[in-house]
Amino acid sequence: MIRIAPGAHLDESELIETFVRASGPGGQNVNKLATAVELRFDVFNAPGLDQDIKERLAKLAGRRLTLEGVIVIFAQKHRTQEMNRADARERLYELIRQAAKRPILRRPTKPTLASKKRRVASKIKRGGIKGLRGRPSSDD
Repeated sequence: MIRIAPGAHLDESELIETFVRASGPGGQNVNKLATAVELRFDVFNAPGLDQDIKERLAKLAGRRLTLEGVIVIFAQKHRTQEMNRADARERLYELIRQAAKRPILRRPTKPTLASKKRRVASKIKRGGIKGLRGRPSSDD
């Protein structure tokens, strides 16, 4: 059992890891060894996550979430399988930690009387400055 955040824990059996060959430069190593990791996690069937965390996690996952509700994380940054595996897991855990944080609801506020007065005073002052830009009157 892996505790990630309050209200969020995972079991090792919920994570499905597939090892594939990494793309990009790497010499002979890239052609022989399967060092890249594809980590899959079924969000909606995870018993260790609260329902609201699951919903926020689905939004945060974005294009990494499949139509079946599975998060797919692909890691090929490192040269070894173990480091890529740890990287993929850490990225999943960080995603779940972000989803576990409840968003702070914004309460709309009204402007204070003093701020309204300052706004009107600055508008009057600015209008006065612009009024002085006109042509001089002919009575002078």
